[in-house]
Amino acid sequence: MPAIYNQHMKYTDKYIPREYLALKINYRRKLLAELPIVKLHKQSKNGDVKTRLIVDSHRYDLSSENGKKFYAIQKEREVLEKELQIYESIWEANFIGDVLSECEPHKVRRTLYTDTNKRVILNKSYFDSLENDANTKYSKPIDYPFDGIYYRSAAERELAIFYTDMGIPFKYEPAITIKGISAVINPDFVIYIPELDNCKFHEHFGMKDSARYLKVTNTKYYNYTNAGLVPELDIIFTHDVEEIPFDIRFVSTKINTAIYGTMIGTKQGLLS
Repeated sequence: MPAIYNQHMKYTDKYIPREYLALKINYRRKLLAELPIVKLHKQSKNGDVKTRLIVDSHRYDLSSENGKKFYAIQKEREVLEKELQIYESIWEANFIGDVLSECEPHKVRRTLYTDTNKRVILNKSYFDSLENDANTKYSKPIDYPFDGIYYRSAAERELAIFYTDMGIPFKYEPAITIKGISAVINPDFVIYIPELDNCKFHEHFGMKDSARYLKVTNTKYYNYTNAGLVPELDIIFTHDVEEIPFDIRFVSTKINTAIYGTMIGTKQGLLS
């Protein structure tokens, strides 16, 4: 059974925000509609069982080049169908009515200035180019491990678990370059939303009441906006407040707002 399906099985007892869940469902419905239907046909002759693939009216031997291609497509269909079944079940358990049709998957062309005259598209190619766990400037404690990486705080580890459980690919502290800064910087998280082919940044600040952290927050806010990112759309900020424990549900709301804002804004031509 594909590992991705095992990962998504965790969703059966989890809440996914309405707009993002609708986007996930519509994305898988769209992919399934675009993929060819592949049927497996087993034929026994003289005790020898041979498997062929049937696509439309064509038959392909499993060992042929086309057979291997369509077999991979069939495996992809199986994963998508299982994911869709889970997401639709979550929708039926939490919401009334049909899945939101306005939450339509499409490619988004959001960009980041890496220097004054150069922009990169925040898509899968950009995400794949980033190295995970690339920050070597400061040592990390060994108190907060998860999935082979040591995180700098309990909140950051909780965020990594949240993104993993939500099925959102992410890179932790990758090295990036942005306009106005000569050295590379390391945002806490860069996440990838495949339904929109779009990356988003996430900076989490501890000790919000500390004057030093407030200064760092203001500086990072300016640097990112100067590089063309729109706060709470392209980049989200979360904080730890000493008097109020960090609550991961707040992140769920922020992510949903950023995804929905991007999705609707680009469809209406308000964003690129």
